[in-house]
This record gives sequence, structure tokens and C-alpha cells, in this order.
Amino acid sequence: MGFEEVLDRCGMLIDADLAKSLSSAVLEAREYHPLIGRMYESLMEYTMRKGRRLASCSTLVAYDGYASSIDDRIVRVGSGVELYRHAILVHDDLVDADPVRRGGRTFHRLMEAGHDERFGSGAAIFAGNVMFSLSLKTVLSSGFETDKLAKVVGTLLTEFRNVNESQILDLEFEYGNPDVSEWNVMASKRATTLFRATLGIGAVLAGAPETDLEALSEAGEHIGYAFDIQDDIIDTYASAEQYGRVPGADMLRGKKPLHVILAMRRDEAFASMMREVKAGNQQLDIEQVRKAVSSSGALEEAKKISRDHADAASRLITRTGMRDESKQFFVSFVDYVKESLDWYK
Repeated sequence: MGFEEVLDRCGMLIDADLAKSLSSAVLEAREYHPLIGRMYESLMEYTMRKGRRLASCSTLVAYDGYASSIDDRIVRVGSGVELYRHAILVHDDLVDADPVRRGGRTFHRLMEAGHDERFGSGAAIFAGNVMFSLSLKTVLSSGFETDKLAKVVGTLLTEFRNVNESQILDLEFEYGNPDVSEWNVMASKRATTLFRATLGIGAVLAGAPETDLEALSEAGEHIGYAFDIQDDIIDTYASAEQYGRVPGADMLRGKKPLHVILAMRRDEAFASMMREVKAGNQQLDIEQVRKAVSSSGALEEAKKISRDHADAASRLITRTGMRDESKQFFVSFVDYVKESLDWYK
């Protein structure tokens, strides 16, 4: 079964379980209060939008790699992982003032309806916390052994703290000019946390040996770095039609992706322009940004760093004792990340 087919199959299993549990939460919330019922309805709509369940599917595939099956228990855990991921996204969308997520309004925008911006923002803060609580409750209800569940919950708590620390640094970068080493410190707790958690959770629940757990944790970290760099390049170079959002939206807020940091260090004129954009003295010209990043060599350098991380992840995964089908899934994923970098010049 190919990479895309595995994603589709696992995604359907997780979607069915998510829909069932969220529908139950909506009914319970309506009995408490109509507004809280609407909040849960909005959470369900936000979470169930069409998209690849890459993080939660990784948990299922890692589990299958050692248990040789995907059962109802791991699907339940996959639902918990998806709720965990969306708890982070609700807060991330709010801080970034994003209006759209996967073709629909972001959660804080959904909650503004009938109220105002302040209410939407406040509701999003509380709802993100609610989703994190739901994610832990979902995992704990899966039926796995208590000792394994304790490790999984400990992982989620640790990585949730880590990603929030990273987001504070990412926000601070909007006000300064970080260098590559500072970017690496920030990124070491961003997407890396998600992939470390999702691979590790599946392997822990399937009883993988400690040596493999260590290798998968390191592989997840490399996947996170590769994915982060690729995603930031897409934000700069993809069209609105391809990406579903305005190109360069992150840079308009003053964010500093790796390829921009590299370009600013190589091209002082570009660095000066970006400072003027942040100060509000100049409009962002996305074509000018693309040209500067490409001509300075920063784009190719960022691509190489992403590819190096992807290759390191593949080597680590290949050395584990997972079944070949699961290994191939993860190797195909990192190969896709590498190949997609060639789409942008």
C-alpha cells in the first residue's frame, strides 16, 4: 500500500472515531448551555475539515510497525493526537491573527459571530485548553495498559510545554533579527515536538524496544526540522491557489523563516527592505522577496538543510525493527518533503 493510500486509510479511521466522540461532546455541551454547545459545534467543524491526518496517522503506522495491526485502541489514541494538534492550532491561529484554516474560518473567527473580536479571542484561549483536556481524556479512554498510558500522557504534557515555549520565541522573533543558531533553538521545540510525540506514542503502545524508541525520537526531530523548513518555503513561494492563503502572510507579521534569515545575512539591501516592511514604511513585495532569497543562495541553502534532516530521519527509521511497510511509509513521507522542495526556485 502506497504512502497516499495509507494516509487515506488511517485518516478515515481517525475521522470516524473523532466524529463519534465530538458529536457526543456536542450533545453533552448543549444540555449544559446553548453557547457552550455552539462552542463545541465550532470545535467539531474546525477539527473535522478535510485534510491529511499526518500526525495522527504517523501514530497508527508506528504502532502497526510493531504490533502488525491497527486496532480500535490505537485509533482512539490517534483521535487524541488529532485533538492535541488542534488544541495547538486554535491558539496558533489566534496569536497569528489568521482568518482562515483549511478553507474555513479560524476558530476565533467562528466564535466572533454574534459577539465581537474580544469574545472570539477569549473563547479561543479557553477552547484550546478544552481541546487539550479532551485529547488527554481520549487517550486515557483507549484501553491500553496503565503503565503505557502514563508514558504517553507524560509525552504529550512534555511536548505541549515545549511547543508553547517555542511559540513564545517565534513571536519574539517578529520584533528582532534572529540568526541561524537562534532559529535552530526555536525550531528544536516546534514541529519537532509533534513528530517526536506521534512516532514515539505509537511505538511505546506497541511495546517497541528502548533502542528503537530512542531512534524514532531522533528521527521525529529530524522530520520536524525538514517539515518546518519546507512549510516556510511554501508560505513564500506557493501561490494563493496552491496554498489556500496569501503568500508571505507570515512575513507580513514580521516572522523570520530560515530562508529569510539566511537571505538577510547575505543581502543587506534585502535586510533593510524587510526592516522597513516590519516598521510599516513599505509594503511587502512578495516577488521581490522571492528574487532576493533565490539570488542570494539562501533558498538553496535552506533546501539543503531540510534535505539533510530528511535523509538523517530516513537512516534512523531504516535501522529500527519496524515492519518494512511502516518503514516505507515514513521514508516515502520524507522523500515527498525533499521532492516538494524542487517545486520552488
